[in-house]
Amino acid sequence: MSRVQLALNVTDIDVAVDFYSKLFKTEPAKRRPGYANFAIAEPPLKLVLIEGGAGRGTGVAGALNHLGVEVESAEEVQAATRRLSEEGLEPDVEESTTCCYALQDKAWVNDPDGAPWEVYTVLADAPDEIDLGCSTQGCAPVEPALPAGARSDQSASSACC
Repeated sequence: MSRVQLALNVTDIDVAVDFYSKLFKTEPAKRRPGYANFAIAEPPLKLVLIEGGAGRGTGVAGALNHLGVEVESAEEVQAATRRLSEEGLEPDVEESTTCCYALQDKAWVNDPDGAPWEVYTVLADAPDEIDLGCSTQGCAPVEPALPAGARSDQSASSACC
């Protein structure tokens, strides 16, 4: 089995483990002082949490933009939104938003150290981009794309990116 590993520095291992257990519906595979790892089946991910920020190494400060889990349908985004709400994580929901040159439905939550996570699905390709970056900052209202001759009685939705 192959999977991506994501190692994150966290300020409080207990708070981070609580958050990620809720986000991914699983408990850590291993816990040690200042350390936890999760062997997540869906999506396939090895998530490693290391308490303390000194281990980041060199590179661009603040290089992490956001993290996400892509799901197959809007219904799965809605189910994740309900589950995260029940866990007390208060997701910020965006529907039919343009992000990363794609029309998407998504729900955002921030981890205890402020890293933004999205659960999202791509509804369609989008030829234009509002602003690259795909964070929950800087969202602007846009009119939804409609077929020629169609009109919308809906208000503008929020677009992110």
